[in-house]
Amino acid sequence: MLSYSTVIFITIICGFLIPLSEQQYTPDWKSLDSRPLPAWYDESKIGIFINWGVYSVPSIGSEWMWWLWKGDKPNVNIVAFMNNNYPTDWTYADFAEQFHAELYDPNEWADIFAAAGAKYIVFDSKHHEGFTMWPSKYSFNWNAMDVGPKRDLLGELANAIRNRTDIVFGLYHSMFEWFHPLYLTDKNNNFQTQFFPNVC
Repeated sequence: MLSYSTVIFITIICGFLIPLSEQQYTPDWKSLDSRPLPAWYDESKIGIFINWGVYSVPSIGSEWMWWLWKGDKPNVNIVAFMNNNYPTDWTYADFAEQFHAELYDPNEWADIFAAAGAKYIVFDSKHHEGFTMWPSKYSFNWNAMDVGPKRDLLGELANAIRNRTDIVFGLYHSMFEWFHPLYLTDKNNNFQTQFFPNVC
């Protein structure tokens, strides 16, 4: 069985890779699976998916670090790492101030991707933690412009890829947010309410 994040990734990647057409699809797997892949994607040998964000600061447990630390079933190794290396009152949000991206050079990345033969790039614009890699007005003080790098990391990479290469640029964007207060309200209500999807 595919993991939840794999299903989300497949759905998003298929969504931006499918050319616009007049064909109508229904919200079920049989219909969605009938969509054709664009020829350029089907013929591509190399694509690069980039997971990079606040979770890169502690550099443990992948992009799922916050969930593995504070989720429903915490990972004992992540919890031990945090207990051994950070103050007891440390929060995940505290990592954002340390996410500087001081060595980030999107032009260099674009050149490396092109030299590697990549035909498409998928950049993680927002993972399940909710931190956006661009200056989002809907994510005040929890985005790469307001805290941490103080840069539009997504926009800079998009411009570099588009201006320096013929690589197709795509985005991964998770609507789901583990600890968003409205999501937690819906979860506590056994998902009988839908505050999170209707407001966010």
